[in-house]
Amino acid sequence: MAQWNQLQQLETRYLEQLYHLYSDSFPMELRQFLAPWIESQDWAYAANKESHATLVFHNLLGEIDQQYSRFLQENNVLYQHNLRRIKQHLQSKYLEKPMEIARIVARCLWEEQRLLQTATTAQQDGQVAHPTGTVVTEKQQILEHNLQDIRKRVQDMEQKMKMLENLQDDFDFNYKTLKSAGGMMSTCTKISLIASITDKISTNLCYLSELSQDLNGNSQAAAARQKMTQLEQMLSALDQLRRQIVTEMAGLLSAMDFVQKNLTDEELADWKRRQQIACIGGPPNICLDRLETWITSLAESQLQIRQQIKKLEELQQKVSYKGDPIIQHRPALEEKIVDLFRNLMKSAFVVERQPCMPMHPDRPLVIKTGVQFTTKVRLLVKFPELNYQLKIKVCIDKESGDVAAIRGSRKFNILGTNTKVMNMEESNNGSLSAEFKHLTLREQRCGNGGRTNSDASLIVTEELHLITFETEVYHQGLKIDLETHSLPVVVISNICQMPNAWASILWYNMLTNHPKNVNFFTKPPVGTWDQVAEVLSWQFSSTTKRGLTIEQLTTLAEKLLGPCVNYSGCQITWAKFCKENMAGKGFSFWVWLDNIIDLVKKYILALWNEGYIMGFISKERERAILSPKPPGTFLLRFSESSKEGGITFTWVEKDINGKTQIQSVEPYTKQQLNSMSFAEIIMGYKIMDATNILVSPLVYLYPEIPKEEAFGKYCRPEAQPDTEFPDPGCVIQPYLKTKFICVTPCPSVFMDFPDSELLGNGFPGTNSGNTSDLFPMSPRTLDSLMHNEAAEANPGPLESLTLDMELSSDHPSPMREGFAAATVSDMDTCRNA
Repeated sequence: MAQWNQLQQLETRYLEQLYHLYSDSFPMELRQFLAPWIESQDWAYAANKESHATLVFHNLLGEIDQQYSRFLQENNVLYQHNLRRIKQHLQSKYLEKPMEIARIVARCLWEEQRLLQTATTAQQDGQVAHPTGTVVTEKQQILEHNLQDIRKRVQDMEQKMKMLENLQDDFDFNYKTLKSAGGMMSTCTKISLIASITDKISTNLCYLSELSQDLNGNSQAAAARQKMTQLEQMLSALDQLRRQIVTEMAGLLSAMDFVQKNLTDEELADWKRRQQIACIGGPPNICLDRLETWITSLAESQLQIRQQIKKLEELQQKVSYKGDPIIQHRPALEEKIVDLFRNLMKSAFVVERQPCMPMHPDRPLVIKTGVQFTTKVRLLVKFPELNYQLKIKVCIDKESGDVAAIRGSRKFNILGTNTKVMNMEESNNGSLSAEFKHLTLREQRCGNGGRTNSDASLIVTEELHLITFETEVYHQGLKIDLETHSLPVVVISNICQMPNAWASILWYNMLTNHPKNVNFFTKPPVGTWDQVAEVLSWQFSSTTKRGLTIEQLTTLAEKLLGPCVNYSGCQITWAKFCKENMAGKGFSFWVWLDNIIDLVKKYILALWNEGYIMGFISKERERAILSPKPPGTFLLRFSESSKEGGITFTWVEKDINGKTQIQSVEPYTKQQLNSMSFAEIIMGYKIMDATNILVSPLVYLYPEIPKEEAFGKYCRPEAQPDTEFPDPGCVIQPYLKTKFICVTPCPSVFMDFPDSELLGNGFPGTNSGNTSDLFPMSPRTLDSLMHNEAAEANPGPLESLTLDMELSSDHPSPMREGFAAATVSDMDTCRNA
């Protein structure tokens, strides 16, 4: 079954997360219309190869045209309009940047797969395997029950209000009838009648007796007494019902206060914390739709109660008396319900999507000056009457302007469309929201390079800034000022600052849920290894299919903290994580790790997802697991000495005495992997043995996976020879096939050369003792060395390596030194006589 069809069958809670994946950058309508074709393309490959990305992008436009033709035949005007708009948007935004749309689509497809895996795992394991999920579900059930109870009590209160109004109308009617019958009822008498309810029975008996004396004739005395008894009973019932309603309203408001605190202080706070975690690579945050339903339901109930309180005021103005409970309690009830509604509206105004540059969707909250970023706000009170009524304004560092001056931080202006009206049409689910797509930051320049003259102890990637959104709500006579903030953002002026800026975002959101602590890095708190380990694993799992294993994390812990029996609870300072150089290295832990993450995402993603890369492993552990293995067993690990990120392979072999040796090749970096994929390097890697024969030392990927099985599918098929049409009579001489391979000479090749000569030619000395020093060399140098060695050892005929090209350091080439284009036979021995 196609992936998109599987997604449509998920539960609502997973569909809510699916809706959150898509935006105008890659509309969900397009995903729906072209689902089979989109899933058939290799977007991950296109995201790293511009030529392929251009081809796929133009094919995408062609598919849109074909789909448009189908809608044209179906006379579906709405879909025609939407598809034409989508195509125009894609052309204007990605025609010159096809790799960007490829990255976005690849990310969406990967998030869809993660969502399917999560749903499948939850279905298989059930609630027993996820006790925390059971607790959350129970809390939500209790919350929904409380909301249902509030709605029921509000409806019951509505019925009682009608009863009260009817009872008061009956009392008023009978009172006026009795007054009309007596013909003598004066204003003073009326005032006496509605006197103290405390003594209403005795007092009103007296007043009503006086009234009976004023009636015309003794013949009406009996009827008057009956009327007075009825009025007395009605007045007593009226007072009793008023007291009951006032008491129940107070209890209902207390229940609303309790549920509101549950919603805002727990559920909404939990959502905001999950949003923080999702921003730094943690599990995707749940959609806001369920919270919106709860908050809207509570807000509706509050407005109903407020109307009922206003109705009490109207009833009290018609009939009142001393000790009237409405006079005593209505003002407090009114103040309470208004405060509840105001606070609920303020809490319901949230940043649904944190500021993020579209080119770096996996690193939100880092903004580069002059580069557009997007963000989205939402009001979780879904009132149709508020559609197109709320104008949102965006500003930066509104409340921290003075603080910024004291800290010496930079100041910025927001450019672009910084005001927008909230509406329900732009979002897929009809929520009341506003999405800002064209915002940029510009630094306010001053005489000190953008900073004030105050002490600027923080570097720019430690400065935190707040983006503020504000608006006003006018609803049912209430004016409410709404304001919300983004999570603290880091503003950079050069993309090279991205790694350190992202480290600041990680550290802040890992250690605090304070929404506005812009002075966090003036005294950054320490983190524990347990916290850091989880976040480090997220950096891989959020962009790949695999996080870090316990063994990999232990290796990283050792690099950060040194040898230790148990790293749990060990403290790590901010400086240790990001600012201080590692022992014996000229770079920090985070710079090294961030470059490895980039290397994985751009060059070896498929191999990492397959679990073929062991990655982080100490040399002691490496030797321990390889030594018992047969010769040719190898593993893949990241370089510990390459600042820019490198990957190498280590294999086991036997020397002529049968002794086990562990060898490693010089790490491959991004520069070399741009020319040749790592899978092809592994498949073609050779070493020159003592008999001048090229052999592959790599046979089994640890523990025992045949090399061809693991990496063969990631190698490009050999290109077919070009078909030419020679003149008649010409003898056709087919071209020899070429293949680029990496060659490392056997260490014995160097034995007869002095260290000074080897070092002078850029090769390690024979006593270096570092297995990592085995690395590919240029064909010219290799050929020279081989000729020299062979001439001394055996003056007879010499087999030579035939090359169809020669690399020169004087002329730049896309080939890495040691990538030899060699003629190969079907046996791939890379030799000819």
